[in-house]
Amino acid sequence: MRALLLRDLRLALRSGGGFGLSLAFFLIVAVLVPLGVGPEGATLARIAPGILWVGALLSCLLSLDRIFALDREDGSLELLATAPIPLEAVAAAKAAAHWLTTGLPLVAAAPLVGVLLNLPGQGTGWLVASLALGTPALSAIGTFGAALTVGLKRGGLLLSLLVLPLYIPTLVFGAEAVARGAAGLPAATPLLLLAGITAGAVALLPFATAAAIRVNLR
Repeated sequence: MRALLLRDLRLALRSGGGFGLSLAFFLIVAVLVPLGVGPEGATLARIAPGILWVGALLSCLLSLDRIFALDREDGSLELLATAPIPLEAVAAAKAAAHWLTTGLPLVAAAPLVGVLLNLPGQGTGWLVASLALGTPALSAIGTFGAALTVGLKRGGLLLSLLVLPLYIPTLVFGAEAVARGAAGLPAATPLLLLAGITAGAVALLPFATAAAIRVNLR
């Protein structure tokens, strides 16, 4: 499983779907929003939690179609399905590789992006915590969606339509935790709900992903 994870990390970086793409998109959102809504600090501070989480969500969407596409094209997916390693472990490794190349850079860049959107200093820690807890769920859900559409040509749009409704709870609780933290209010409840969503997604979705792959390989 470790070798598979390292292989996926190398493929993600070589194919251009690694941390650079998602991070660049995240920064572009942070730069364009002040240009669109105006430079007023109070307005930016009020909308920053939602904008930051929407930007992170869309950044994670950019590379979802690459998770299984390259393996499907070169025949590696069929070999992985018949390998001694369980297909559920393959799905977990794919989700972990996606998070390491997409979610983790977003977490690291969150303080800087928060400054660009005038997020109050007391909300920065909550932003980092919410992204660290929530982005693994985005990767696990996205991996499941990629498995559902792996057999379809040009399934990127369908993948987005399938995944976005599943992302909504993570988006809502993540943005709410940051908004409460930035306002100086207790934010533990939405953060715990976010952690629960991530725990459930990481525990259950590898099995659903493996089942979807088996169906598409028949």
